[in-house]
Amino acid sequence: MLNAPALPESLPEVRPAQGYAGDIPPTLAWQWVQSGEAVLVDVRTDAERAWVGQVPGAIAVAWKQWPQMQLNPDFDAQLLAAVPPGRKVLLLCRSGVRSVAAAQQATALGLEAYNVLEGFEGELDANGQRGHINGWRLRGLPWHQ
Repeated sequence: MLNAPALPESLPEVRPAQGYAGDIPPTLAWQWVQSGEAVLVDVRTDAERAWVGQVPGAIAVAWKQWPQMQLNPDFDAQLLAAVPPGRKVLLLCRSGVRSVAAAQQATALGLEAYNVLEGFEGELDANGQRGHINGWRLRGLPWHQ
């Protein structure tokens, strides 16, 4: 795990969202996972997790599949199998975009679903690179390669 400098968390609370329970910052997501009230589901592709890194204990349920980036036809069944009854589900992707669609689908399946803001790698910087502005890794939260 890399130890990046701690970044200030702009909004530690849940932000309202359309079609799912809300958007939450990475640090709050990690708090919920540690307390046992939520399950973290990484919706990135197998390739992204292998090449870029992953969160220990996160459950891998790809939203889209590499290399065609087509929707995972087994997403619903895999997600429902991954989330115990009564637990919130937190959806994490690369930048916080695919996880919105996944959170909407999770909600349609009857789960209390949240999108993890910033994603694993964060937003693009002025040079078109991720990992320099925000994101799970840059915030110093647990991850490994």
